[in-house]
Amino acid sequence: MSSSVTTTTDAASEFVAPKADELAALLVGHARPARPSALSASLTFGWRAMLKIKHVPEQLFDVTAFPIMMVLMYTYLFGGALAGSVSEYIQFLLPGILVLSVMMITMYTGVSVNTDIEKGVFDRFRTLPIWRPAPMVGYLLGDVVRYLIASAVMLTVGVVIGYRPDGGVAGVLLGTALLLVFAFAFSWIWTMFGLLLRSEKSVIGVSMMVIFPLTFLSNVFVDPRTMPGWLQAFVNNSPVTHLSTAVRELMAGGRPAADLAWTLGWSALFVVVFGPVTMRLYNRK
Repeated sequence: MSSSVTTTTDAASEFVAPKADELAALLVGHARPARPSALSASLTFGWRAMLKIKHVPEQLFDVTAFPIMMVLMYTYLFGGALAGSVSEYIQFLLPGILVLSVMMITMYTGVSVNTDIEKGVFDRFRTLPIWRPAPMVGYLLGDVVRYLIASAVMLTVGVVIGYRPDGGVAGVLLGTALLLVFAFAFSWIWTMFGLLLRSEKSVIGVSMMVIFPLTFLSNVFVDPRTMPGWLQAFVNNSPVTHLSTAVRELMAGGRPAADLAWTLGWSALFVVVFGPVTMRLYNRK
């Protein structure tokens, strides 16, 4: 009996030992996987943002139903009174309302950041061996897809009701690309508020307080020349006015060098100022 037990134990030892050696070889002898690049990590987090939409498709309402409502409502409410006809007004309005709608959608970047913080997801992100800004850049990249969807929806509706861009497809693509660049840069403001404020309701409230005056006090709906002089001074120097004018002119086939330069300058300023502030808050959160 004892001999049998000994034999069984020796057999078990002979069987387990190679497995332990193999495990040690895997842990000690093999190098760790290469650290992901900044681009790879950012794209991964961007894809994560898109997967959230896949699982909660109702999130697309703000980039589908909302833009359609905005185009139809403002065109048919104000077209006859401001331009004499809907067909005339839509030529001026559509690029501006495109800017307004995308600008309003940008605030949901901050809401998403704040929600993940409340759920503790960011605690896990900070422990990963990745480029530190990758989660934030990923949020913004995912939202760029949302902006693109909203732009496509609004342009389609605009063309159906009479919008005809003289700049053709090239002008539309250039105008949309400029809008996406500005929206990406502008969204850094909301990532900062998403980290700074305590709840998503606070993020939405502060965002609306900033976006509404900034977008409505611009040339989105009307020519600033009809405004009082003191208001023109503000409107003519607003980043939204520069953006709206540049997008409108590009889609009309023009070359708005000054407004294009202003828009790119504002975009760079937003990234340079709010990017570091956001990352400082992120590292301390």
